[in-house]
Amino acid sequence: MEDNIKNEELKLEDVVKDEVTKENQKIESPEKVEVVDTKEEEITKDAYDFKKIQKDDLITGTVIKVNKEEVFVNINYMADGIIPKSEAIENVEEELDTLFKEGDKVNVLVMEINDGEGNVLLSKNKAEAIKVWDDFEESLKDSTLLQVMIKEEVKGGLIAYIKGVRLFLPASHVSIRHIDNLKDFIGKSLDVRVIELDRAKGNVVISRKVVELDEQNKKSEELWKELKIGEKRNGEVVRLARFGAFVDIGGIQGLVHISDLSWKRISDPQEVVSVGDEVQVYILDFDKEKNRVSLGLKDLEEDPWNTVNTKYKVNDIVEANISNIAKFGAFVEIEPGVEGLVPLGEIQEERVINASDILEKGQKVKVKILNMDVDAHRITLSIKEAIDDGIDYSSFNEKGDNITLADILGDKLKNFKIK
Repeated sequence: MEDNIKNEELKLEDVVKDEVTKENQKIESPEKVEVVDTKEEEITKDAYDFKKIQKDDLITGTVIKVNKEEVFVNINYMADGIIPKSEAIENVEEELDTLFKEGDKVNVLVMEINDGEGNVLLSKNKAEAIKVWDDFEESLKDSTLLQVMIKEEVKGGLIAYIKGVRLFLPASHVSIRHIDNLKDFIGKSLDVRVIELDRAKGNVVISRKVVELDEQNKKSEELWKELKIGEKRNGEVVRLARFGAFVDIGGIQGLVHISDLSWKRISDPQEVVSVGDEVQVYILDFDKEKNRVSLGLKDLEEDPWNTVNTKYKVNDIVEANISNIAKFGAFVEIEPGVEGLVPLGEIQEERVINASDILEKGQKVKVKILNMDVDAHRITLSIKEAIDDGIDYSSFNEKGDNITLADILGDKLKNFKIK
C-alpha cells in the first residue's frame, strides 16, 4: 500500500516538473523570437541601406541602366535616381552609352527628391562642378596642372571652362613669349595652373606662362651643364631689338649682337632674321651667374676676310659701295663682309669737313687700296688716288693690258700741236 502511495507521489512530482518546464519555455520563447527578428532586421538593413537624402546632397551611386536620354542610378534609396543627358555630359553631341556602363560608380548631386514620376533627379555635371573647386584649390596650393580647352577671347585675355566653371587666362599669362593674336589659341588644349582663386565669387584665374617658366627652368639647368664655347646649337628667334636678336636655344635665351648676325654691315636685325625663324647659332661666350649667353649667327668658317689676301693687294683699284658715313670718314664695302675706311683726307684733294657733304650711303665709288691688315680686319682706302685729273684709272687695272699714254689721254691729244 505504501509502495503505491510513493509511486503516485513520484508521478505527481514528474507532472509538476513538466509543467514548470513548459512555463519556463513560454517565458523564454518570446526573447528567442526577438533575437531572431533582430538578426533578420540587420541582414535586411545591410542589403537595403536606404539613405535619407536631401536636395543638394552629394552622393555616390551605381549605374544600372543607360538609354539615349537618361542614366539610371541605384542610390540605395526607396526610388532610383535619374541623370538627364544634359546633366550627365557637357557635350550633348556625345552618346551616353559610350560614356556610362552598367556597374559604373558615379558622383552625383541631388537636384530633386521627386521628379514628378517618383524618381530622384540627379546631376553629374553639378557634382563635378562642386568637386572641381577642390582641384582648383589643389592647383593653387600644390602647383598641380589642369588641362583646359580655350573657348573664346574676351577683353584682356581668354576664357576656358572646366565642369561648367569659367576660367580666365590673362593675355599676360598666355605665354612667356609675345603673342600677337590671342585668337590663335581658341580651340587649343593648354596645360595651366591656378594663380588666383575666389570660391565665394566664383572667380578663377589661370596661367600658362608659369607652366612654361617651370619647364624652361628645368631645361635651362640641364643646358647650362652642357654648354661649350664654339659649339653649334639650333634655336628659334624669339625677339628682335635694335642691337640684335634674342634666340631661344632650348631653355636659355641668348643674344646675337647685330655685328654677329652677318658678315656684311646691317643697320637692322630684320635685314637678316625674323621672329619665329629657326636658326643655327654658335656659342661665343656665356656666364651662368649673370644668366647671359652670347651667340653668333654668321658662320666662322665662311669669314670673307679669309680670302682677302688672295683677292686684293695694295694699290688695287676696286669699285665699291659706301656702307656707312662717320665723322672721320666713310666706310666702303668692297664685298659682302669686307669693309675698308676712306679717311676724310682721302676723299678728295680739297679739305673735307664732313664726309656726308661729299658722299652718301649706298653710293658707288672707286677706291684705291692704300694698305691692308687682314688679321685686324682693316683696310685703308682712297677715293682721290683712284682719280687723277678726272681720269678713272680703274678700268686699266687688269694685268696683261698693253696701255699707252694715248690710250689714257684719248681725245685730249687730238688737237695738240708741237711748236
